[in-house]
Amino acid sequence: MTINRNDPNPPLVLVFAAADPTGGAGIQADIMTLAGMGCHALTVITALTVQDTAGVEDVLAIDADFVAEQARAVLEDMPVQAFKLGVLGSVDNIAVIAEIIADYPHIPVIVDPVVASGRGDELASDAMLETLCELILPQATVITPNTMEARRLAACRAPAHADPEAGTQSDCAAVLMETGCEYVLITGSHAHTPQVVNTLYGSGGVIRADTWERLGGSYHGSGCTLASAVAAALAHGLDMPQAVYEAQDFTWHSLAHAFRPGMGQHIPNRFFWACPPDETGA
Repeated sequence: MTINRNDPNPPLVLVFAAADPTGGAGIQADIMTLAGMGCHALTVITALTVQDTAGVEDVLAIDADFVAEQARAVLEDMPVQAFKLGVLGSVDNIAVIAEIIADYPHIPVIVDPVVASGRGDELASDAMLETLCELILPQATVITPNTMEARRLAACRAPAHADPEAGTQSDCAAVLMETGCEYVLITGSHAHTPQVVNTLYGSGGVIRADTWERLGGSYHGSGCTLASAVAAALAHGLDMPQAVYEAQDFTWHSLAHAFRPGMGQHIPNRFFWACPPDETGA
Protein backbone atom coordinates (compact mmCIF):
# COMPACT_ATOMS: atom_id res chain seq x y z
CA MET A 1 0.00 0.00 0.00
CA THR A 2 1.32 3.46 -0.94
CA ILE A 3 0.72 6.39 1.39
CA ASN A 4 -1.34 9.09 -0.31
CA ARG A 5 -0.11 12.55 0.72
CA ASN A 6 -2.86 14.25 -1.31
CA ASP A 7 -5.95 12.49 0.02
CA PRO A 8 -8.83 15.02 0.08
CA ASN A 9 -10.03 13.21 3.24
CA PRO A 10 -6.78 12.53 5.11
CA PRO A 11 -6.72 10.20 8.11
CA LEU A 12 -7.07 11.97 11.46
CA VAL A 13 -4.47 11.39 14.19
CA LEU A 14 -5.02 12.76 17.70
CA VAL A 15 -1.78 13.80 19.39
CA PHE A 16 -1.23 14.34 23.12
CA ALA A 17 2.06 16.23 23.52
CA ALA A 18 3.84 19.32 24.81
CA ALA A 19 4.39 22.49 22.79
CA ASP A 20 7.92 23.32 21.65
CA PRO A 21 8.47 26.99 20.71
CA THR A 22 11.36 26.03 18.40
CA GLY A 23 9.05 23.91 16.25
CA GLY A 24 11.68 21.18 16.24
CA ALA A 25 10.12 18.71 18.64
CA GLY A 26 6.89 18.23 20.57
CA ILE A 27 3.48 18.82 19.11
CA GLN A 28 4.82 21.07 16.36
CA ALA A 29 7.03 18.21 15.13
CA ASP A 30 4.04 15.88 15.29
CA ILE A 31 1.89 18.22 13.20
CA MET A 32 4.55 18.59 10.51
CA THR A 33 5.31 14.87 10.41
CA LEU A 34 1.66 13.91 10.14
CA ALA A 35 1.13 16.50 7.40
CA GLY A 36 4.22 15.22 5.60
CA MET A 37 2.78 11.71 5.77
CA GLY A 38 -0.61 12.76 4.40
CA CYS A 39 -2.56 12.91 7.67
CA HIS A 40 -4.38 15.66 9.53
CA ALA A 41 -3.27 16.29 13.12
CA LEU A 42 -5.73 16.88 15.95
CA THR A 43 -3.81 18.24 18.93
CA VAL A 44 -4.17 18.19 22.69
CA ILE A 45 -1.57 20.31 24.47
CA THR A 46 -0.34 18.60 27.64
CA ALA A 47 2.38 21.07 28.63
CA LEU A 48 4.10 24.30 27.65
CA THR A 49 7.88 24.39 27.52
CA VAL A 50 10.69 26.92 27.60
CA GLN A 51 13.35 25.53 25.32
CA ASP A 52 15.67 26.18 22.42
CA THR A 53 17.55 23.88 20.08
CA ALA A 54 20.11 23.16 22.83
CA GLY A 55 17.79 21.99 25.60
CA VAL A 56 14.73 22.41 27.80
CA GLU A 57 14.74 25.08 30.53
CA ASP A 58 11.26 24.66 32.02
CA VAL A 59 8.01 22.70 31.65
CA LEU A 60 4.55 23.88 32.70
CA ALA A 61 2.00 21.06 32.75
CA ILE A 62 -1.53 21.89 31.61
CA ASP A 63 -4.29 21.16 34.12
CA ALA A 64 -5.51 17.58 33.70
CA ASP A 65 -9.18 18.56 33.47
CA PHE A 66 -8.35 20.96 30.64
CA VAL A 67 -6.38 18.23 28.86
CA ALA A 68 -9.43 15.98 29.08
CA GLU A 69 -11.74 18.73 27.80
CA GLN A 70 -9.51 19.34 24.78
CA ALA A 71 -9.55 15.65 23.86
CA ARG A 72 -13.24 15.00 24.48
CA ALA A 73 -14.22 18.01 22.33
CA VAL A 74 -12.48 16.73 19.20
CA LEU A 75 -13.30 13.05 19.81
CA GLU A 76 -17.01 13.83 19.99
CA ASP A 77 -16.76 15.72 16.70
CA MET A 78 -14.39 13.74 14.45
CA PRO A 79 -13.45 10.10 13.79
CA VAL A 80 -9.84 9.36 14.74
CA GLN A 81 -7.66 6.70 13.13
CA ALA A 82 -4.76 6.75 15.64
CA PHE A 83 -3.58 8.22 18.94
CA LYS A 84 0.00 9.42 19.36
CA LEU A 85 1.36 10.20 22.84
CA GLY A 86 4.50 12.21 23.57
CA VAL A 87 5.43 14.30 26.62
CA LEU A 88 2.37 14.15 28.88
CA GLY A 89 3.40 16.65 31.53
CA SER A 90 2.22 15.14 34.82
CA VAL A 91 0.97 12.04 36.61
CA ASP A 92 -2.56 13.48 36.57
CA ASN A 93 -2.39 14.03 32.82
CA ILE A 94 -1.25 10.45 32.26
CA ALA A 95 -4.20 9.21 34.32
CA VAL A 96 -6.84 11.19 32.41
CA ILE A 97 -5.33 10.31 29.03
CA ALA A 98 -5.40 6.63 30.02
CA GLU A 99 -9.11 6.99 30.77
CA ILE A 100 -9.75 8.67 27.42
CA ILE A 101 -7.97 6.12 25.23
CA ALA A 102 -9.64 3.29 27.17
CA ASP A 103 -12.95 4.52 25.75
CA TYR A 104 -11.65 3.90 22.21
CA PRO A 105 -10.06 0.43 22.33
CA HIS A 106 -10.28 -0.01 18.54
CA ILE A 107 -7.95 2.95 17.86
CA PRO A 108 -4.20 2.16 17.74
CA VAL A 109 -2.09 3.91 20.40
CA ILE A 110 1.48 4.92 19.55
CA VAL A 111 3.57 5.95 22.56
CA ASP A 112 6.83 7.90 22.38
CA PRO A 113 8.01 7.51 26.01
CA VAL A 114 10.06 10.71 26.19
CA VAL A 115 12.30 10.58 29.26
CA ALA A 116 14.71 13.45 28.58
CA SER A 117 15.71 16.02 25.99
CA GLY A 118 18.69 15.45 23.74
CA ARG A 119 20.81 17.40 26.25
CA GLY A 120 19.59 15.21 29.09
CA ASP A 121 17.00 17.53 30.66
CA GLU A 122 14.46 15.38 32.53
CA LEU A 123 10.97 15.38 30.98
CA ALA A 124 9.43 12.54 33.00
CA SER A 125 9.80 11.82 36.72
CA ASP A 126 10.02 8.30 38.13
CA ALA A 127 6.40 8.64 39.27
CA MET A 128 5.34 9.60 35.75
CA LEU A 129 7.17 6.63 34.24
CA GLU A 130 5.63 4.26 36.76
CA THR A 131 2.16 5.62 35.98
CA LEU A 132 2.85 5.34 32.26
CA CYS A 133 3.84 1.70 32.71
CA GLU A 134 0.78 1.00 34.84
CA LEU A 135 -1.93 2.84 32.89
CA ILE A 136 -0.76 3.58 29.34
CA LEU A 137 1.51 0.74 28.23
CA PRO A 138 -1.18 -1.93 28.78
CA GLN A 139 -3.23 -0.06 26.16
CA ALA A 140 -0.37 0.69 23.76
CA THR A 141 -0.25 -0.77 20.29
CA VAL A 142 3.42 0.14 19.93
CA ILE A 143 5.97 2.08 21.97
CA THR A 144 9.07 3.62 20.39
CA PRO A 145 11.83 4.03 23.02
CA ASN A 146 15.52 4.47 22.33
CA THR A 147 17.82 2.11 24.22
CA MET A 148 18.09 4.41 27.24
CA GLU A 149 14.34 4.94 27.45
CA ALA A 150 13.70 1.21 27.08
CA ARG A 151 15.97 0.50 30.04
CA ARG A 152 14.35 3.19 32.21
CA LEU A 153 10.89 1.84 31.48
CA ALA A 154 11.93 -1.77 31.98
CA ALA A 155 13.43 -0.80 35.34
CA CYS A 156 9.96 0.32 36.47
CA ARG A 157 8.77 -3.27 36.01
CA ALA A 158 12.01 -5.18 36.69
CA PRO A 159 14.51 -3.27 38.88
CA ALA A 160 17.48 -5.29 37.60
CA HIS A 161 17.23 -3.36 34.34
CA ALA A 162 18.20 -0.16 36.13
CA ASP A 163 21.77 -1.49 35.97
CA PRO A 164 23.29 -0.39 32.60
CA GLU A 165 25.11 -3.73 32.41
CA ALA A 166 22.06 -5.85 33.24
CA GLY A 167 19.84 -7.41 30.62
CA THR A 168 19.83 -7.13 26.85
CA GLN A 169 17.71 -5.06 24.51
CA SER A 170 15.50 -8.07 23.87
CA ASP A 171 15.14 -8.55 27.64
CA CYS A 172 13.91 -4.97 27.96
CA ALA A 173 11.47 -5.48 25.10
CA ALA A 174 10.13 -8.64 26.76
CA VAL A 175 9.64 -6.81 30.08
CA LEU A 176 7.81 -3.98 28.35
CA MET A 177 5.51 -6.33 26.44
CA GLU A 178 4.64 -8.02 29.71
CA THR A 179 2.87 -4.76 30.61
CA GLY A 180 0.41 -5.49 27.82
CA CYS A 181 1.66 -3.43 24.88
CA GLU A 182 1.60 -5.29 21.57
CA TYR A 183 4.86 -4.13 19.97
CA VAL A 184 8.09 -2.45 21.03
CA LEU A 185 10.26 -0.60 18.52
CA ILE A 186 13.66 0.06 20.12
CA THR A 187 15.78 2.54 18.18
CA GLY A 188 19.56 2.30 18.05
CA SER A 189 20.37 5.99 17.73
CA HIS A 190 21.93 6.05 21.22
CA ALA A 191 23.91 2.83 20.76
CA HIS A 192 27.64 2.93 20.03
CA THR A 193 27.41 1.12 16.71
CA PRO A 194 28.70 2.08 13.23
CA GLN A 195 25.15 2.03 11.87
CA VAL A 196 21.78 2.60 13.49
CA VAL A 197 19.80 -0.60 13.99
CA ASN A 198 16.12 -0.27 14.88
CA THR A 199 14.41 -3.44 16.06
CA LEU A 200 10.68 -4.18 16.19
CA TYR A 201 9.66 -6.79 18.77
CA GLY A 202 6.36 -8.62 19.04
CA SER A 203 5.07 -11.46 21.15
CA GLY A 204 7.19 -13.95 19.19
CA GLY A 205 10.42 -11.96 19.41
CA VAL A 206 12.08 -9.93 16.67
CA ILE A 207 9.71 -9.07 13.81
CA ARG A 208 12.12 -6.92 11.83
CA ALA A 209 15.49 -5.23 12.30
CA ASP A 210 16.41 -2.38 9.95
CA THR A 211 19.87 -0.89 9.51
CA TRP A 212 20.35 2.76 8.58
CA GLU A 213 23.38 4.92 7.86
CA ARG A 214 24.40 6.79 11.01
CA LEU A 215 24.24 10.49 10.22
CA GLY A 216 26.60 13.05 11.72
CA GLY A 217 25.38 15.66 14.19
CA SER A 218 22.44 15.55 16.58
CA TYR A 219 18.78 16.20 15.94
CA HIS A 220 15.99 17.94 17.82
CA GLY A 221 12.75 16.00 17.46
CA SER A 222 13.91 12.78 15.81
CA GLY A 223 11.96 10.61 18.27
CA CYS A 224 8.80 12.68 17.84
CA THR A 225 9.17 12.34 14.08
CA LEU A 226 9.52 8.56 14.17
CA ALA A 227 6.57 7.94 16.50
CA SER A 228 4.28 10.30 14.58
CA ALA A 229 5.32 8.71 11.29
CA VAL A 230 4.39 5.28 12.69
CA ALA A 231 1.03 6.70 13.77
CA ALA A 232 0.49 8.16 10.30
CA ALA A 233 1.35 4.91 8.53
CA LEU A 234 -1.00 2.93 10.78
CA ALA A 235 -3.72 5.54 10.22
CA HIS A 236 -3.30 4.95 6.48
CA GLY A 237 -4.02 1.26 7.04
CA LEU A 238 -0.54 -0.27 6.80
CA ASP A 239 0.20 -3.31 8.95
CA MET A 240 2.72 -2.89 11.75
CA PRO A 241 5.90 -4.20 10.05
CA GLN A 242 5.32 -2.08 6.94
CA ALA A 243 4.23 0.96 8.98
CA VAL A 244 7.44 0.77 11.00
CA TYR A 245 9.58 0.55 7.86
CA GLU A 246 7.82 3.48 6.16
CA ALA A 247 8.16 5.55 9.35
CA GLN A 248 11.88 4.84 9.60
CA ASP A 249 12.40 5.73 5.95
CA PHE A 250 10.53 9.03 6.38
CA THR A 251 12.46 9.84 9.56
CA TRP A 252 15.89 9.02 8.08
CA HIS A 253 15.28 11.27 5.09
CA SER A 254 13.98 14.04 7.37
CA LEU A 255 17.23 13.85 9.32
CA ALA A 256 19.40 13.58 6.21
CA HIS A 257 17.91 16.88 4.99
CA ALA A 258 17.87 18.59 8.40
CA PHE A 259 18.85 22.21 8.90
CA ARG A 260 20.44 24.07 11.81
CA PRO A 261 18.56 27.31 12.51
CA GLY A 262 20.06 27.98 15.94
CA MET A 263 23.14 27.25 18.02
CA GLY A 264 22.07 23.78 19.14
CA GLN A 265 20.80 20.68 17.40
CA HIS A 266 19.63 20.31 13.82
CA ILE A 267 15.89 20.25 13.08
CA PRO A 268 14.53 17.53 10.79
CA ASN A 269 13.05 18.64 7.48
CA ARG A 270 9.71 16.80 7.44
CA PHE A 271 8.91 18.24 4.00
CA PHE A 272 12.05 16.96 2.29
CA TRP A 273 9.86 15.12 -0.22
CA ALA A 274 8.35 18.38 -1.47
CA CYS A 275 11.66 20.20 -1.99
CA PRO A 276 13.26 20.60 -5.42
CA PRO A 277 15.93 17.94 -6.08
CA ASP A 278 18.73 20.51 -6.13
CA GLU A 279 17.89 21.52 -2.56
CA THR A 280 17.70 18.05 -1.07
CA GLY A 281 20.14 16.18 -3.23
CA ALA A 282 17.42 13.58 -3.87
